[in-house]
Amino acid sequence: MSTQAPTFTQPLQSVVALEGSAATFEAQVSGNPVPEVSWFRDGQVLSAAALPGAQISFSDGRAVLMIPAVTAAHSGRFSVRATNGAGQATSTAELLVTVETAPPNFIQRLQSMTVRQGSQVRLDVRVAGIPTPVVKFYREGAEIQSSADFQIVQEGDLYSLLIAEAFPEDSGTYSVNASNSSGRATSTAELLVQGEEVAVPAKKTKTIMSTSSQMTVESHFQSSSMMEMRVEGGVVTQTLAHKTPPRVPPKPTSTSKSPTPPSLAARVAGGRHQSPSPVRHVKAPTPAPVR
Repeated sequence: MSTQAPTFTQPLQSVVALEGSAATFEAQVSGNPVPEVSWFRDGQVLSAAALPGAQISFSDGRAVLMIPAVTAAHSGRFSVRATNGAGQATSTAELLVTVETAPPNFIQRLQSMTVRQGSQVRLDVRVAGIPTPVVKFYREGAEIQSSADFQIVQEGDLYSLLIAEAFPEDSGTYSVNASNSSGRATSTAELLVQGEEVAVPAKKTKTIMSTSSQMTVESHFQSSSMMEMRVEGGVVTQTLAHKTPPRVPPKPTSTSKSPTPPSLAARVAGGRHQSPSPVRHVKAPTPAPVR
């Protein structure tokens, strides 16, 4: 059987791959005896060390080079060379790795909330974009920096602002700005921190300080209300009794003449208990002599 130099019946085809995806080169070669196959990138022999993760195979005249996850550094000129005793042949193609770009997009936006003073606050957003966006938090237009009071945390596409202990002065408009080479996006929400409620003080008994050790004062009002003030140990307690309705005298039941009502002086004397007033002795005037 005569010898035959290698010939590529199916040459390599250039590949355009997205960064992070797989790229595969294939070529079909014939020759007698069966050729030996070698791969090159930019004129340099490929090896496992030069292209980690690459898979190279040759079976039944089919030569394959597969790169599982390409990066921009993999871009270049790839060649496959087939050699036997009758000669050699080479096929070359280009690998172009492109980077997909997408402007930032909020999968989860900021949510407004109302909390009590002293509560812990967590403001969350989820942001997607290619390349990965740069995310910043703001309050009333001023950028928030991580500190003991305000902590910014990232877990994948989840960005969180943590306020350890919220106070009324933390209330305001909060916003998140996400940006990359393809664009910018903003999400805004309101935070209201309510202060502690002021309790209404209970009514207290009015007290008057006095130097006397013990004293009782009773006062009667014309409206039949009574106020009692009792002093014990130098503290006077004032109590206002309930007002009682005035008593209305009954109407006479007969046409007979009513007894003469007691005089005002007699009623007053009968209603009050007072110490008898001292008798004032007035000396009668001396009559003038008759001339």
